[in-house]
Amino acid sequence: MIGGTLEAGFWGSVAGSALIVGALIGYFLPVPQRLIAAVMAFGAGVLVSVLSFDLMDEAYRQGGFAFTGGGFLAGALIYTIVNVYLSRRGAKHRKRSGDQLARSGGSGLIIAAGALLDGIPESIVIGLSLLSGGAVSAVAVAGIFISNIPEGLSSASGMRRAGWSAIRVVSVWTTIAIISGLAALLGYAVFGGLPIELVAAITAVAAGGVLAMLADTMIPEAFEVAHEFTGLITVAGFLVAFVLSKLSA
Repeated sequence: MIGGTLEAGFWGSVAGSALIVGALIGYFLPVPQRLIAAVMAFGAGVLVSVLSFDLMDEAYRQGGFAFTGGGFLAGALIYTIVNVYLSRRGAKHRKRSGDQLARSGGSGLIIAAGALLDGIPESIVIGLSLLSGGAVSAVAVAGIFISNIPEGLSSASGMRRAGWSAIRVVSVWTTIAIISGLAALLGYAVFGGLPIELVAAITAVAAGGVLAMLADTMIPEAFEVAHEFTGLITVAGFLVAFVLSKLSA
Protein backbone atom coordinates (compact mmCIF):
# COMPACT_ATOMS: atom_id res chain seq x y z
CA MET A 1 0.00 0.00 0.00
CA ILE A 2 2.81 2.40 0.96
CA GLY A 3 4.71 1.57 -2.22
CA GLY A 4 1.64 2.25 -4.36
CA THR A 5 0.96 5.50 -2.53
CA LEU A 6 4.49 6.74 -3.12
CA GLU A 7 4.34 5.66 -6.77
CA ALA A 8 1.11 7.60 -7.29
CA GLY A 9 2.63 10.66 -5.64
CA PHE A 10 5.74 10.38 -7.80
CA TRP A 11 3.84 10.19 -11.09
CA GLY A 12 1.50 12.96 -10.00
CA SER A 13 4.55 15.13 -9.34
CA VAL A 14 6.00 14.23 -12.74
CA ALA A 15 2.80 15.30 -14.49
CA GLY A 16 2.57 18.43 -12.33
CA SER A 17 6.18 19.41 -13.08
CA ALA A 18 5.07 20.21 -16.63
CA LEU A 19 3.29 23.25 -15.16
CA ILE A 20 6.65 24.60 -13.99
CA VAL A 21 8.29 23.84 -17.35
CA GLY A 22 5.49 25.62 -19.19
CA ALA A 23 5.56 28.56 -16.78
CA LEU A 24 9.30 29.07 -17.22
CA ILE A 25 8.99 28.97 -21.00
CA GLY A 26 5.98 31.30 -21.00
CA TYR A 27 7.59 33.82 -18.68
CA PHE A 28 11.12 34.03 -20.05
CA LEU A 29 10.70 33.28 -23.76
CA PRO A 30 8.72 35.33 -26.32
CA VAL A 31 6.42 32.48 -27.38
CA PRO A 32 3.89 33.56 -30.06
CA GLN A 33 0.31 33.47 -28.86
CA ARG A 34 -0.73 31.37 -31.85
CA LEU A 35 1.81 28.71 -30.86
CA ILE A 36 0.54 28.77 -27.27
CA ALA A 37 -3.01 28.34 -28.56
CA ALA A 38 -1.98 25.49 -30.84
CA VAL A 39 -0.23 23.61 -28.03
CA MET A 40 -3.25 24.19 -25.79
CA ALA A 41 -5.62 22.79 -28.43
CA PHE A 42 -3.35 19.76 -28.86
CA GLY A 43 -3.29 19.22 -25.10
CA ALA A 44 -7.07 19.46 -24.94
CA GLY A 45 -7.36 16.74 -27.60
CA VAL A 46 -4.98 14.52 -25.67
CA LEU A 47 -7.01 14.91 -22.49
CA VAL A 48 -10.31 14.18 -24.25
CA SER A 49 -8.81 10.92 -25.48
CA VAL A 50 -7.52 10.04 -22.01
CA LEU A 51 -10.97 10.75 -20.56
CA SER A 52 -12.66 8.57 -23.13
CA PHE A 53 -10.41 5.52 -23.23
CA ASP A 54 -8.57 5.51 -19.89
CA LEU A 55 -11.14 6.90 -17.48
CA MET A 56 -14.74 6.57 -18.61
CA ASP A 57 -14.24 3.18 -20.20
CA GLU A 58 -12.58 1.85 -17.04
CA ALA A 59 -15.20 3.44 -14.79
CA TYR A 60 -17.98 1.84 -16.83
CA ARG A 61 -16.27 -1.55 -16.68
CA GLN A 62 -16.06 -1.34 -12.90
CA GLY A 63 -19.31 0.39 -11.98
CA GLY A 64 -21.73 0.31 -14.91
CA PHE A 65 -23.84 3.15 -16.27
CA ALA A 66 -25.38 4.36 -13.02
CA PHE A 67 -22.18 5.00 -11.06
CA THR A 68 -20.26 6.21 -14.11
CA GLY A 69 -22.94 8.56 -15.44
CA GLY A 70 -23.82 9.93 -12.01
CA GLY A 71 -20.19 10.55 -11.12
CA PHE A 72 -19.45 12.16 -14.49
CA LEU A 73 -22.28 14.66 -14.16
CA ALA A 74 -21.45 15.30 -10.51
CA GLY A 75 -17.83 16.09 -11.40
CA ALA A 76 -18.87 18.57 -14.07
CA LEU A 77 -21.39 20.18 -11.70
CA ILE A 78 -18.88 20.54 -8.85
CA TYR A 79 -16.26 22.02 -11.17
CA THR A 80 -18.75 24.45 -12.69
CA ILE A 81 -20.02 25.72 -9.34
CA VAL A 82 -16.51 26.33 -7.97
CA ASN A 83 -15.31 27.76 -11.28
CA VAL A 84 -18.19 30.27 -11.42
CA TYR A 85 -17.39 31.36 -7.85
CA LEU A 86 -13.68 31.86 -8.59
CA SER A 87 -14.28 33.44 -12.01
CA ARG A 88 -16.50 36.12 -10.50
CA ARG A 89 -13.67 36.98 -8.12
CA GLY A 90 -11.02 37.42 -10.79
CA ALA A 91 -9.84 33.97 -11.89
CA LYS A 92 -11.80 33.90 -15.16
CA HIS A 93 -8.80 34.60 -17.39
CA ARG A 94 -6.23 32.47 -15.52
CA LYS A 95 -5.27 30.57 -18.69
CA ARG A 96 -5.15 33.58 -20.98
CA SER A 97 -1.79 34.49 -22.50
CA GLY A 98 -2.86 38.00 -23.48
CA ASP A 99 -3.54 41.02 -21.29
CA GLN A 100 -6.96 39.80 -20.08
CA LEU A 101 -5.42 38.66 -16.81
CA ALA A 102 -4.08 42.15 -16.12
CA ARG A 103 -7.57 43.60 -16.58
CA SER A 104 -9.36 40.97 -14.52
CA GLY A 105 -8.40 42.41 -11.14
CA GLY A 106 -8.05 38.98 -9.58
CA SER A 107 -5.69 38.50 -6.64
CA GLY A 108 -2.80 36.05 -6.83
CA LEU A 109 -4.56 33.81 -4.33
CA ILE A 110 -7.74 33.63 -6.42
CA ILE A 111 -5.82 32.93 -9.62
CA ALA A 112 -3.79 30.22 -7.89
CA ALA A 113 -7.01 28.72 -6.51
CA GLY A 114 -8.41 28.61 -10.04
CA ALA A 115 -5.29 26.85 -11.30
CA LEU A 116 -5.59 24.35 -8.47
CA LEU A 117 -9.22 23.74 -9.39
CA ASP A 118 -8.09 22.85 -12.91
CA GLY A 119 -5.21 20.63 -11.84
CA ILE A 120 -6.49 18.59 -8.90
CA PRO A 121 -8.97 16.40 -10.83
CA GLU A 122 -6.23 15.54 -13.34
CA SER A 123 -3.87 14.50 -10.55
CA ILE A 124 -6.47 12.39 -8.76
CA VAL A 125 -6.92 10.55 -12.05
CA ILE A 126 -3.32 9.33 -11.85
CA GLY A 127 -3.82 7.81 -8.41
CA LEU A 128 -7.09 6.23 -9.47
CA SER A 129 -5.47 4.70 -12.57
CA LEU A 130 -3.03 2.89 -10.28
CA LEU A 131 -5.95 1.52 -8.26
CA SER A 132 -7.85 0.24 -11.26
CA GLY A 133 -5.01 -1.21 -13.30
CA GLY A 134 -2.36 -2.17 -10.76
CA ALA A 135 0.05 0.23 -12.49
CA VAL A 136 -0.12 3.91 -13.27
CA SER A 137 -1.56 4.57 -16.72
CA ALA A 138 1.36 5.81 -18.82
CA VAL A 139 -1.08 7.36 -21.27
CA ALA A 140 -2.83 9.26 -18.48
CA VAL A 141 0.47 10.59 -17.12
CA ALA A 142 1.69 11.53 -20.61
CA GLY A 143 -1.63 13.14 -21.50
CA ILE A 144 -1.76 15.22 -18.34
CA PHE A 145 1.91 16.17 -18.71
CA ILE A 146 1.35 17.33 -22.29
CA SER A 147 -1.75 19.33 -21.36
CA ASN A 148 -0.04 20.94 -18.35
CA ILE A 149 2.73 22.50 -20.45
CA PRO A 150 0.44 24.87 -22.40
CA GLU A 151 -1.56 25.55 -19.22
CA GLY A 152 1.52 26.78 -17.37
CA LEU A 153 2.88 28.46 -20.50
CA SER A 154 -0.28 30.42 -21.24
CA SER A 155 -0.94 31.44 -17.65
CA ALA A 156 2.65 32.51 -16.98
CA SER A 157 2.66 34.60 -20.15
CA GLY A 158 -0.50 36.33 -18.96
CA MET A 159 0.94 36.77 -15.46
CA ARG A 160 4.04 38.43 -16.91
CA ARG A 161 1.84 40.85 -18.85
CA ALA A 162 -0.03 41.55 -15.62
CA GLY A 163 3.23 42.57 -13.94
CA TRP A 164 3.91 39.47 -11.85
CA SER A 165 7.57 38.91 -10.88
CA ALA A 166 9.39 35.77 -11.99
CA ILE A 167 9.77 34.61 -8.38
CA ARG A 168 6.04 35.00 -7.78
CA VAL A 169 5.11 33.09 -10.93
CA VAL A 170 7.54 30.23 -10.31
CA SER A 171 6.46 30.02 -6.66
CA VAL A 172 2.79 29.73 -7.61
CA TRP A 173 3.35 26.99 -10.18
CA THR A 174 5.83 25.09 -8.01
CA THR A 175 3.28 25.04 -5.20
CA ILE A 176 0.58 23.81 -7.57
CA ALA A 177 2.90 21.09 -8.91
CA ILE A 178 3.60 19.89 -5.36
CA ILE A 179 -0.10 19.85 -4.54
CA SER A 180 -0.70 17.91 -7.77
CA GLY A 181 1.64 15.21 -6.54
CA LEU A 182 -0.15 15.12 -3.19
CA ALA A 183 -3.53 14.89 -4.95
CA ALA A 184 -2.36 11.86 -6.92
CA LEU A 185 -1.04 10.31 -3.73
CA LEU A 186 -4.34 10.91 -1.94
CA GLY A 187 -6.26 9.61 -4.95
CA TYR A 188 -4.62 6.27 -4.34
CA ALA A 189 -4.38 6.25 -0.54
CA VAL A 190 -7.84 7.63 0.33
CA PHE A 191 -9.89 5.72 -2.21
CA GLY A 192 -7.94 2.45 -2.11
CA GLY A 193 -10.19 0.76 0.42
CA LEU A 194 -13.51 1.72 -1.11
CA PRO A 195 -15.85 -0.63 -3.00
CA ILE A 196 -15.08 -0.90 -6.68
CA GLU A 197 -18.34 0.83 -7.64
CA LEU A 198 -17.43 3.89 -5.60
CA VAL A 199 -13.95 3.96 -7.13
CA ALA A 200 -15.65 3.91 -10.54
CA ALA A 201 -17.91 6.80 -9.53
CA ILE A 202 -14.97 8.85 -8.21
CA THR A 203 -13.03 8.17 -11.41
CA ALA A 204 -16.00 9.49 -13.37
CA VAL A 205 -16.23 12.53 -11.07
CA ALA A 206 -12.61 13.38 -11.88
CA ALA A 207 -13.28 12.82 -15.60
CA GLY A 208 -16.32 15.09 -15.53
CA GLY A 209 -14.34 17.82 -13.79
CA VAL A 210 -11.53 17.62 -16.33
CA LEU A 211 -13.90 17.74 -19.32
CA ALA A 212 -15.74 20.74 -17.86
CA MET A 213 -12.37 22.44 -17.36
CA LEU A 214 -11.43 21.82 -20.99
CA ALA A 215 -14.70 23.29 -22.26
CA ASP A 216 -14.59 26.29 -19.93
CA THR A 217 -10.93 27.29 -20.13
CA MET A 218 -8.51 25.53 -22.49
CA ILE A 219 -10.59 25.23 -25.65
CA PRO A 220 -11.95 28.82 -25.53
CA GLU A 221 -8.42 30.18 -25.08
CA ALA A 222 -7.16 28.05 -27.98
CA PHE A 223 -10.02 29.07 -30.28
CA GLU A 224 -9.66 32.77 -29.49
CA VAL A 225 -6.19 32.77 -31.03
CA ALA A 226 -5.98 29.73 -33.33
CA HIS A 227 -9.53 30.17 -34.70
CA GLU A 228 -10.37 27.73 -37.51
CA PHE A 229 -7.34 25.51 -36.88
CA THR A 230 -8.37 24.69 -33.31
CA GLY A 231 -10.50 21.71 -34.31
CA LEU A 232 -7.82 20.16 -36.51
CA ILE A 233 -5.11 20.53 -33.85
CA THR A 234 -7.40 19.14 -31.15
CA VAL A 235 -8.17 16.12 -33.34
CA ALA A 236 -4.42 15.57 -33.83
CA GLY A 237 -3.91 15.55 -30.06
CA PHE A 238 -6.78 13.11 -29.62
CA LEU A 239 -5.34 10.79 -32.28
CA VAL A 240 -1.85 10.77 -30.75
CA ALA A 241 -3.26 9.83 -27.31
CA PHE A 242 -5.58 7.24 -28.87
CA VAL A 243 -2.69 5.55 -30.64
CA LEU A 244 -0.60 5.56 -27.44
CA SER A 245 -3.54 4.07 -25.53
CA LYS A 246 -3.91 1.21 -28.00
CA LEU A 247 -0.18 0.53 -28.21
CA SER A 248 0.08 0.27 -24.44
CA ALA A 249 -2.99 -1.98 -24.12
